[in-house]
Amino acid sequence: MFWNWESKTKLFAYPSGHTDNIFQTKIMPFTDDCRIVTSAGDGQIRLGLLWEDGRVDTTMLGKHHGCVYKLAVEPGSAHIFYSSGEDGFIQHFDLRSNSATKLFCCSSSIGNNKQTLSKVGLNSIVIDCRNPYYFAIGGSDEYARVYDMRKCQWDSARNSDRPVNTFCPRHLIGSNNVHITGLAYSSFGELLVSYNDELIYLFEKNMHSDSSPSSATSEDSKNIHEAQVYSGHRNAQTIKGVNFFGPNDEYVLSGSDCGHIFIWKKKEAKLVRLMVGDQHVVNQHEAHPHIPILATCGIEKNVKIWAPLGNDIPPLPGNVKEIMETNRQGREDRSQVTLTPDVIMHVLRLQRRQTLAYIERRHNRADIVSDEEDAEGYLLGFLDGDASSEEDYPGNSRDCNIS
Repeated sequence: MFWNWESKTKLFAYPSGHTDNIFQTKIMPFTDDCRIVTSAGDGQIRLGLLWEDGRVDTTMLGKHHGCVYKLAVEPGSAHIFYSSGEDGFIQHFDLRSNSATKLFCCSSSIGNNKQTLSKVGLNSIVIDCRNPYYFAIGGSDEYARVYDMRKCQWDSARNSDRPVNTFCPRHLIGSNNVHITGLAYSSFGELLVSYNDELIYLFEKNMHSDSSPSSATSEDSKNIHEAQVYSGHRNAQTIKGVNFFGPNDEYVLSGSDCGHIFIWKKKEAKLVRLMVGDQHVVNQHEAHPHIPILATCGIEKNVKIWAPLGNDIPPLPGNVKEIMETNRQGREDRSQVTLTPDVIMHVLRLQRRQTLAYIERRHNRADIVSDEEDAEGYLLGFLDGDASSEEDYPGNSRDCNIS
């Protein structure tokens, strides 16, 4: 679906060809918004071509085994992007050839046996905008891995899974009950890492064993430097993203299982805003590249747009400590259970399906109450008083709408 976010109107929608939930949509740059790439729970990577007469032709470019949560477009390129899947593979796409190339399968050693490798199911991939040769991936273990595209073999049969750097908080090394759900690069090369039912960590670019990232050729150079930590939220139920916000990436954003959007000052890791973004869970958030506009979405069938309406900076909600304590207690209770990465990924898929089924049943009830009635939003002076509820939306209630 495409919207005009200023007028809150849906422009058009087209059948994507996917057979499961779409997790990522990217409009390729420098294509007049006419080339759209998508990834979904069916493992497919698809291209939509929008024609002047309104027709949209779709085709499958490639496929993973399992879900594909994230795509990464090469900065400044109208043709090249990458995908990472639950099958552990990184795939390279060039729209000029409509073909996919499997680069390598991400894997990790089991215990102290470096000869025995276990596949790492991937949830996220991001490209460093300051150096597009470098990309980072994260998934079903505790390590965020950084690779140099120039060192990849471009042939999955010759596994080139040799990261130039790896990042992990010291206390999570060797942990079997955490995994990464979201990654983000800042415009300064910092890497933000969000862990499932743990916290968010910011790693500086120079946090590695040697002076140059290219000199670290394997996981023997695991990063054990202390990182900046952001806490208060909870990330257990879904595959949540994490992001930067502000003209100089001064802030860090995350959704939460409690339905709130958390915003911290990057430098001090101080919580500065707490906004109600969903009755259930807030999953994703994207900032406009040039102006202070933020889009968020969660389990509910709407997209919320946040914009500044005044210069006053309102205080945090009065119950902020209670919300954060509830989230902390939930993390501690769950941390007592130890699960393997494969079991964690399976449980997450089941949770996602059960949650979506519940929401579908709930939206079919006649007495549904919109979450917008008592939503409160604060974001650097941002208010959502102009938001409209699903009940006021003239379209089909099954459609996603903008508020």
